[in-house]
This record gives sequence, C-alpha cells and structure tokens, in this order.
Amino acid sequence: MDIRINGDNITIIENGAERKLGIGTPEAFKLLSALWLRSGWDNKHVYSFTWMGRPIIQLPEDIIRVQEVIYRVKPDVLIETGIAHGGSLIFYASLFKVMGKGRVIGVDIEIRAHNRKAIEEHDMCHLITMIEGSSIDNGVIGKVRSQIKRGERGLVILDSNHTKEHVLAELRAYSEFVAVDSYIVACDGIAKEVVGAPRTKPEWATDNPQSAIKDFLSERNDFVQEEPVFQFNEGEIKERVTYWPGAFLRRVK
Repeated sequence: MDIRINGDNITIIENGAERKLGIGTPEAFKLLSALWLRSGWDNKHVYSFTWMGRPIIQLPEDIIRVQEVIYRVKPDVLIETGIAHGGSLIFYASLFKVMGKGRVIGVDIEIRAHNRKAIEEHDMCHLITMIEGSSIDNGVIGKVRSQIKRGERGLVILDSNHTKEHVLAELRAYSEFVAVDSYIVACDGIAKEVVGAPRTKPEWATDNPQSAIKDFLSERNDFVQEEPVFQFNEGEIKERVTYWPGAFLRRVK
C-alpha cells in the first residue's frame, strides 16, 4: 500500500487502484491512527509517560477510557497482573482515593526492589497490595482470593505475559473475581497488529491476547466482548485508538 498525504487529502494506491480520502473523514482518521500506533510502537512512545511520579507504560487514550469504566462500575477491588514500575497501580489507586471507595491488588512474577520501594513510599501505597509470583500459579491465585472479602465487587486488568497460553490461563483463573456487570480487560492485543515491527516475533500473529480472548469466549456464556461506551462524544470518531483492541469482557451473569 502506498499512502500519500497532500494537504487536505490522502491518496491510497493499492494493487494498482487509487482512491482518495478527505483528511477530515473518520476513515482517514482510522488509517492515520493505525500508522501512528505503528510508529509509536517503533519509537516506544508508551515508555514516555508517568502518573504521580511513576512510569506508566500505557497509551494515554487507554488509560482515559478505562477510568470511565472504573468510575461506572465502582469496584471494591481492582486486580492487575503485571506491575512493572507501578504507574498503573498508582493510577488506579488515585482514582479510588478520589472516589472514596476501592483498592488495588497488583501481581507480578518479579517485583524489583527499587520499584517495590518506590510504590511502598508513594502517597497511594495505603490502597495497594502487591503479591509476587506468577499470576497463574495456584498459590498466587489463592493469595489474591484471600485478599477479597465475601460480596466484594471485582474488576480485573491483565497486563503481564501477553502470550495466548498465559492470557487464556489468566482469563480462566481471574474471571472468578469479576462481578456481574464488571469487566476483565486483557491488554495489549496490539501484538497481533504490529508483527514485523521492532521487538516483535512472527508467532505474535496468532500467539496474542486477542486469540486468548476468542478461545475464552468460546468456553463461556457468562462473558461478552464489549467496547467501552464513549461517555461524551460530540465528534465523528466512534472507535478507540488503542493498544487494547477487543480487550473488554463484561460479565453478564
């Protein structure tokens, strides 16, 4: 595909056929967003943000969208697999601080000492519990379960190992903590879209969170794949610009 941008128009040449798009159309926005996501991946754009002083390795739009979901669901506890530098734990905890309800459980196979220290010394630490170990280890899952009181409403965000096998195991294990009308969110399905880019592997074409979601939904009738609602939208764009395509699974019963 050959894409040419000239002022207010985009010309697309593919298989010898040429078509033009106005740069202000939703279709042009979708095309340019896909290019932006790929360029951002190559340049490690998501590695340039912090939240309240801690690195948060997420696309800003994903964080803004998920906070609306969290605010609507108002879970008692949010479980996140994958801690890294702790920025997303801090982000979720800060939402709960403002909301006056909720706390965070973070799980990671390795919590590096300097990251643990920074999180434990942070203003939001009183709302965060960290558990070290593989997120799919039965003992670790048991520790998570022990932190949740009977009747508490949970929301889960999966952001650790993004292989199909691992994400599918997490979906199966952590779905028990998701309340009806709450969500389990399997992050970084963009892996499927960026195959061939730096830091990717050819097998990502099938070995990715999107494939895990498909298999999980084939097993279950109590979850549906559902895009988060745009709470406010006076524009023409109806789809997210995201690293998390198809990530939101809502529990319906």
